[in-house]
Amino acid sequence: MSGEISNQNADEAERVAELALRPKSLKEFVGQYRVRDQLDLLLSAAKERKSPADHILFSGPPGLGKTTLAMIVASEMDTPIRITSGPAIQHAGDLASILSSLVEGEILFMDEIHRMSRPAEEMLYLAMEDFRVDVIVGKGAGATSIPLELPHFTLVGATTRAGLLPSPLRDRFGFTAQLDFYESEELFQIIKRSGQLLDIEIDDLAVSEIASRSRGTPRVANRLLRRVRDYAQVNKEKIVQLSHAQAALKIYEVDEIGLDRLDKSVLTALIKNFNGGPVGVSTLAMAVGEEIETIESLAEPFLVRLGFLARTPRGRVATAAGWMHLGMKPPLSVQIGTDATLFDQDPDIAQ
Repeated sequence: MSGEISNQNADEAERVAELALRPKSLKEFVGQYRVRDQLDLLLSAAKERKSPADHILFSGPPGLGKTTLAMIVASEMDTPIRITSGPAIQHAGDLASILSSLVEGEILFMDEIHRMSRPAEEMLYLAMEDFRVDVIVGKGAGATSIPLELPHFTLVGATTRAGLLPSPLRDRFGFTAQLDFYESEELFQIIKRSGQLLDIEIDDLAVSEIASRSRGTPRVANRLLRRVRDYAQVNKEKIVQLSHAQAALKIYEVDEIGLDRLDKSVLTALIKNFNGGPVGVSTLAMAVGEEIETIESLAEPFLVRLGFLARTPRGRVATAAGWMHLGMKPPLSVQIGTDATLFDQDPDIAQ
């Protein structure tokens, strides 16, 4: 029992730490400069008109700041925010209950909006455009539709799979922002800021090391920073240096380019179990003992971005770069289009 309480306290501490690191305004938000400027213009115009902002859609991989930007929108507009998610809304009545309880100008943030049920989605069309919903009372031939007027609100949607959003829903957003992965210099600034907020003394070389292994993602950068802090604390180090960061990240199985245990498991299974593919994602997920969605949302995007894995109509395929990262020579069929002289110049790769 005491162990469960201890774990709950640890999880709560992690959540509190993550919330504390979130910027509270657009000026504090590092990176995504194009989106930040566009959002600043949109919100400034809405404030001058003294009206709610247009509906906003943030899309991009997990951990890039979609939820943080939604909270910043509420802060900049000085309005309350209501938070829900697509999977939590499985019936039109669920959505009607939320919408009817909103106040004028309130922000409704819906995470993973692409996972909302179809009946709720169709109700949302009318709510976004005309600020009303039709509530069906009764059943069968005696059912009647009662229009319910809604206060003007701003819907802020977030999705990691923009392609799954139907066009009628996507077209009703006044502003759509695609968030990009962060450069190492931007992650360096984020880690420095987080270190100050967490009262961590950290050397710039250690900051650069963490940034280079953070997969271009602030959430990952902050998580790795906290693990490096733990290592320094346990080893009674007052200043986090490069060697401490490297030792901590080795313990947590994060390699020099940011691949973690899951990434390496997927790449290794693809190459060693299936000779580099092609192989279906369901088979690959079974081979590594993970859910399909975990592979598709966490491992694949980074492996594809690094050029280690390709998604083809026939299945997942390891590229020449993926083989080489594991210290293996790819078959000739994979080397096509690759500088084959590289393998002649560096025979160690084939070992």
